[in-house]
Amino acid sequence: MSNGLQPKIAAQIAKKVLALNVEPLPNDSEQLSGYQGFYRVDSGEYRIVYKYFPDQDLVEVILVGKRNNDDVYKRLKRLLE
Repeated sequence: MSNGLQPKIAAQIAKKVLALNVEPLPNDSEQLSGYQGFYRVDSGEYRIVYKYFPDQDLVEVILVGKRNNDDVYKRLKRLLE
């Protein structure tokens, strides 16, 4: 089953996600307004939305999508309804 991403892009996203395990709140992350504990970070043309649980030192990736439109946020809203 293909995820539709080129291997180079998939590897770039995976590297960014793994880096979140070491530093859950890097300088380029932003907390999402209206979603407590949710953050976003960019990786090239893609946006990674994740939730950080500081008491457990846990990062949970919620979704990854193109960052040039609102689709990521619309999908997040649908997921959390």
